[in-house]
Amino acid sequence: MATLFRNLSLVLTISFLSCHYLSVTSLASSDGFVRCLLQKIPGELVLTPSSSSFADVLVSSIRNPMFFNNATARPLCIVTPADASHVQAAVLCGRAEGVRLRARSGGHDYEGLSYRSARRGEVFAVVDLGARLRAVSVSGGGDAAAWVESGASLGELYYTVAKSNPGLAFPAGVCPTIGVGGHLSGGGISMMSRKYGLAADNILDAKLVNANGELVDRAAMGEDLFWAIRGGGGESFGIVVSWKVRLVQVPTTVTVFVIGRNVDQGAADVVARWQDVAPSLPPELTIRVIVRGQRATFQSLYLGSCADLVPTMSSMFPELGMTSADCREMSWLQSAALIQFWNPSTPVEALLNRRTSLSTFTKAKSDYVRRAIPSDVWKNILPWFTMNGSGQMLLEPMGGFVGGVPAAATPYPHRSGVLYNIQYIAYWSGDGTAANRWISGLYAFMEPYVSSDPREAYVNFRDLDIGENAVAPNDVSTFESGKVWGEKYFAGNFERLAAVKAAVDPTDYFRNEQSIPPFVGPKQVRKA
Repeated sequence: MATLFRNLSLVLTISFLSCHYLSVTSLASSDGFVRCLLQKIPGELVLTPSSSSFADVLVSSIRNPMFFNNATARPLCIVTPADASHVQAAVLCGRAEGVRLRARSGGHDYEGLSYRSARRGEVFAVVDLGARLRAVSVSGGGDAAAWVESGASLGELYYTVAKSNPGLAFPAGVCPTIGVGGHLSGGGISMMSRKYGLAADNILDAKLVNANGELVDRAAMGEDLFWAIRGGGGESFGIVVSWKVRLVQVPTTVTVFVIGRNVDQGAADVVARWQDVAPSLPPELTIRVIVRGQRATFQSLYLGSCADLVPTMSSMFPELGMTSADCREMSWLQSAALIQFWNPSTPVEALLNRRTSLSTFTKAKSDYVRRAIPSDVWKNILPWFTMNGSGQMLLEPMGGFVGGVPAAATPYPHRSGVLYNIQYIAYWSGDGTAANRWISGLYAFMEPYVSSDPREAYVNFRDLDIGENAVAPNDVSTFESGKVWGEKYFAGNFERLAAVKAAVDPTDYFRNEQSIPPFVGPKQVRKA
């Protein structure tokens, strides 16, 4: 049986190679970095603050105005690669000139870490994959797979796959503007996770530019690194420029329903019942819940017809009162548009729209629930949504395929025994005091009812409140500081991720405030 990790000699070898580069912090040279880039890639792909399009490109994928103001640390330039070789050049120039890189695919990072630094004085550049690296290529013949570049949006992936073959789809998130690169790197929960697993469970291969500027695929990077990039979060191990993903079968007709229940219609009791039912439903059926105001909205995707869905709902979840009148039958691609926009007249081409808005500030947090919360407690939770500054809570069921995968199979550990994931979101414009007080207060209130030791969180709902890396005098993020937040995202997989980091990027070139720190310890090698 092969060892789990390359041994310490590999760490020392890579450390030796890394010594050919200058220290990233002490000798950072912005002018030298730009000059180096211009020698290696076309000038129109490098945007400096003096470029007329710099601000437009920077803001093009920013989703939160909180991270686009005069206090935000800006990149010294933006690289808009059109080819993997341009990403390699950026890494080589960055290492040589002491400039770190932050890679952005869709800009949905809740803390903005793909395009800004929370650390004052850090010299960095942005590699904007979403500008030009967005191709989707669906395999012909009987190979149900596609290569997709990291800068493509989920909407672009869905549209291209379905137009190529309406019987194929990919199990990933609801929001079509999310970038493929970041979503797959963190796991990727979807309305089809219970049937087909996470997006990361369906990655077959990848092409990554590592810390030495080499372009490697699965065979060349090895299984340890391939394991780490499928759920271990972005910005830690290199820049993935493209992914080969397994496509899944969907029927010609799927069914969508949306049913709302107000507090005076027994919303608390129905949500309490949903907790037991949703993880145990047939895997073809997913029902998620959105709580906002005094209303719980049950939103469902069923991979089948209304005629088959109604008896299932009647027998397994009669409390919701679903009937055939609630059904909307359509193609899977149409369902992707309807679930996002909830307007039957919205064309599927809306999935291709990457336009963003800076009108609304947001803050998000997450939890996982392993024991159903009693109805009486839900009656105390719902009043939180009448408070000043209240936002919403999104409950996404687990179970099925995603729950049957071993916790160590990928870095995403929230598998067996998890009933559902919670995403809390606060929104505001202007003064955000009430909204931030609301989300912090609700998160504290929920502590007795969610997972503990650790209190689990989802890395794709990044939250700097749960911890940030500290950087040691040797300019490397410390394992101890990373463990504080890392075990919440990755549980027992965090130490293995840190050992992989030590093997492939021991000098911690690829880093942000919550990147995996390198760790050399007893778990680095597991003998057969």
